Amino acid sequence: MKWEYLLTKGRFGDTPNKQQPQDTRSEFEVDYDRIIFSAPFRNLQDKTQVFPLPEQAFVHTRLTHSLEVSSVGRSLGKIAGEFLLKKYPNLSNRGITAYDIGAIVAAAALTHDIGNPPFGHAGEEAISDFFKFHPAGKYWESHIRPEQLFDLCNFEGNAQGFRMLTSKQFGLKLTHATLAAFTKYPRPSLIQQRDFARRSQKKYGYFANQATDFEQLAAVLGMERSSSECWFRHPLAFLVEAADDICYSIIDLEDGCTLGLVGFDETVKLLSPILKDKFDRKKMEGRSNAQNLGALRALAIGELIQETVEVFAQYEESMCKGNFDKSLTDIIPSAKALQKITEVSVRLIYRSKIVLEKEAAGFQVLEGLLSVFSKALYHQFYLPERFSGQDKSILRLLPEDFPLKGWGAEVNPYPILRALVDFISGMTDKYALNLYRRVNGISFPGS
Repeated sequence: MKWEYLLTKGRFGDTPNKQQPQDTRSEFEVDYDRIIFSAPFRNLQDKTQVFPLPEQAFVHTRLTHSLEVSSVGRSLGKIAGEFLLKKYPNLSNRGITAYDIGAIVAAAALTHDIGNPPFGHAGEEAISDFFKFHPAGKYWESHIRPEQLFDLCNFEGNAQGFRMLTSKQFGLKLTHATLAAFTKYPRPSLIQQRDFARRSQKKYGYFANQATDFEQLAAVLGMERSSSECWFRHPLAFLVEAADDICYSIIDLEDGCTLGLVGFDETVKLLSPILKDKFDRKKMEGRSNAQNLGALRALAIGELIQETVEVFAQYEESMCKGNFDKSLTDIIPSAKALQKITEVSVRLIYRSKIVLEKEAAGFQVLEGLLSVFSKALYHQFYLPERFSGQDKSILRLLPEDFPLKGWGAEVNPYPILRALVDFISGMTDKYALNLYRRVNGISFPGS
């Protein structure tokens, strides 16, 4: 893969060589602005990052987390861009700047969680479990193809994000480079054999009905296949992944400390190996724990950015050849310190009572919503004799643009199931909870 193609300008869905209107912003900066003003991005303000939103202290939502990942991503991309422009002077001749590369990574990082459903990763499992185990989900097994069923039974926020970013519904029409940098897992859900040594095959990045979309994207950028079913990552996707890894490792720990789940002294002990000689306990005297946490967090992130870019520069050629396929934060000098933070976070934060209660509630809410709407759809199309007044009322709660027409027992229902999952996964935590209560008669509108 070659950088002059990997950084090709132009937007997904446009006709080739379409002339873009003059703008003081680069195409990649326009990507960032379009995302910021989009409805799916705004909805992240009421989606859980790790903790339910407490009244007594600030903790991160998906929105604030995404903004911070984007900020780190911009720094990673810009510094990496300076390296690439020195190594490949022809990129400058094509009008590419370090700021462009920073903007690509910043925009892709801004969207990295845009496909996540309510209630965090528990929401992903809840949607998957509904189609795997719930009777109302299993209704559909015999009506769709195996690869489509596999999509539904293994819901993936990354693939949902790709679907949203390429959807005409939201009109984002992002650049090819930003979409490719977003796609950390360039493969479909159902493949014959997964290569466990390749980080890019850990999960999947697009649904069965979008294979052609990704092929078109890859063709424009000159991306190559690692097998008949999978692709090599766009090299900038490694930086997007690293920005996320850095932020959730450090900032989830900060939130855990703020909420009293991890002691302040233990937090300092976990961060000090990353800071090395920059750690000076004397500077912490006379300041509050919150002030010290903020300062240590900033220093740690700055050090991790530098380490990550150095490793990126070391392996950049291998990335372009498809030989390198690991997480950058797994091989930086501070990798062991990050692993220790992860171990403590799993034990004290991710398995804390407040988090587990939120996850348990998420399973109930999403299963309940999917059950109600799925039954009504199934009755309408496959058991019309059981299509009740209650079913009619339920279906009227679907969005106005929901594709209810043109379906029947003889038509593959996969697209309408995808639309249902779009509706449920696009909800905020609060909206999902309130709707669940109302359709189950637990509360009434206005109460």
